Amino acid sequence: MLIAEAEKFVINLLNEKLTPEFTYHNIPHTQLVVNKATELAELIKIDDKQKELLIIAAWFHDTGYTKDKNNHEEASVLIAKEFLKAKGVSEDDIVAVSNIIMATKMGVVPSTLPEKIIKDADCAHIGSKNYTDTSELLRKEWELISDYKISESDWLEENIDFLSTKHRFFTNEAAANWEKRKGKNLAGLINRKKKIKLDTGKLAQKKAELKFKKEKIELPERGIETMFRVTLKNHITLSNIADTKANILLSVNAIIVSLVLSNLASKLDKPSNDYLITPTIIFILFTVASIILSIMATRPNVTRGEFTKEDVANKKVNLLFFGNFHKMSLQDFEWAMGEMMQDRDYLYSSMKKDLYFLGLVLDKKYKILRLTYTVFMVGIIVSVIAFIISFYSAGILV
Repeated sequence: MLIAEAEKFVINLLNEKLTPEFTYHNIPHTQLVVNKATELAELIKIDDKQKELLIIAAWFHDTGYTKDKNNHEEASVLIAKEFLKAKGVSEDDIVAVSNIIMATKMGVVPSTLPEKIIKDADCAHIGSKNYTDTSELLRKEWELISDYKISESDWLEENIDFLSTKHRFFTNEAAANWEKRKGKNLAGLINRKKKIKLDTGKLAQKKAELKFKKEKIELPERGIETMFRVTLKNHITLSNIADTKANILLSVNAIIVSLVLSNLASKLDKPSNDYLITPTIIFILFTVASIILSIMATRPNVTRGEFTKEDVANKKVNLLFFGNFHKMSLQDFEWAMGEMMQDRDYLYSSMKKDLYFLGLVLDKKYKILRLTYTVFMVGIIVSVIAFIISFYSAGILV
């Protein structure tokens, strides 16, 4: 099915090509737009052909962020065209999909029903209970892309202006389902705006922000938390895969050694079987080498497990790794964690160090694992050749 192929292609593309700063325009947003477009299409009851082209356009509408963040709609159209041409889709259908994608561009007024549907689906979060959280993800994305921190006051002003003057739903179904919640979200923004005390001058505003930062710990932003969580999970998964592969090799080689010792060793004491000695020794040596390397790949590294207050003060110790504190008292550990949680830079630094050293461990594991597989493969080949040569020299094979 073309929609399923488009979904697989887009998810793989965004996973591989989309950079971490896109905390809003990513796979969850694309899936939300697809779901909302499908929901509206079913409510409006458009024909199956239009629905198929609409859903394909919804999958591709933000893929252009992988190439051009400023003109992503045009880039999305190029990506969709290349995919659809490869699938043998007609030129008329490709043009229709391209027009639907371009309808998502800011300021464009949609003309056809599918264009109106995707326009409403792309802004469905405006009529959602999760609007505040989604808006913060978009704010963080803007800050990361532009390398400029947007104040809460400016961001509220931008959102109020968009919801009250720039945005409207183009289909009756979207308006019926989401307009009421949109109004509540707008009222919430206005109330938050009223609660913010604005200083008369830029200098007073900067002093207030500095004071606020000293009095209140700033929690990690959602986008950064997600990045660290996903990356750490991937590292741990890769480590488990490496350990599993090493254990498999260890078990296989142990079985091979036991079979060799039980079947061949008993025959080597006979002078007539002396031609088996050399290939057997070669086989056992390679097998034992594979076992040793497998053990090295899974062998844990023990650290000293303690730190000093000077290490914490100088931000030299990573408190997120158990090997750095397992010998410390609970009181000292709680004190150190409290110090780290009050220092945003120290907290992020510890998380980055945790990722870095996990990467070093993975690099070591996979290098040893690759060497183990190479030794095992070479050992099998060399041993077979050695046995063949021995059999020929003994006249068994002619």
